[in-house]
Amino acid sequence: FVTRCFCEYKSQVVYYDERISSSSFLAMLRAYILDNQAVARNLLGSVLMSGGHEVIGDGNHSSTNLAKMVKLQPQIVCVDIGEPDQTGLALLENLKVQLPKALIFLVSARIDAEIIAAAQSRGVAGFIVKPFNATAVLSSIRNTILRIASQARSKQQDDPVLAAAASPAAQDPNHPE
Repeated sequence: FVTRCFCEYKSQVVYYDERISSSSFLAMLRAYILDNQAVARNLLGSVLMSGGHEVIGDGNHSSTNLAKMVKLQPQIVCVDIGEPDQTGLALLENLKVQLPKALIFLVSARIDAEIIAAAQSRGVAGFIVKPFNATAVLSSIRNTILRIASQARSKQQDDPVLAAAASPAAQDPNHPE
């Protein structure tokens, strides 16, 4: 049994299909990969496509690639910032400003508590660890989307105005209610 679900993240509606009878999950989201290593981009792209995502582009951190990515408006950005220094952290801040609706995933071989805190404070929604494990990558994306959807549902239930706006009648004027 499959149900069509959605979550709203920063005013962007993200639709996904969730299998109710099992833990399998399919989210067809548009992704862009930023990594200075072509091999890593290709591997991550293969993993994302095998998970049902559409990879709409990839590239290094050049200004040309960043402009291309902003023009394409991906829903997911997977970015390896290299060293988590001021330049890398500034890239995360720039991505969040340029793509406020995108879910940003930090890709790194080294993720510790300090990096997690610094990345999250700059708008990173999730983390992908190198070397890539397809199951772990897709689970990270899935769990991040479910966490955001759950937070949106909780917020919606706590706010009567949001709850009324999300009702079937409010979304479909032809809905009998």
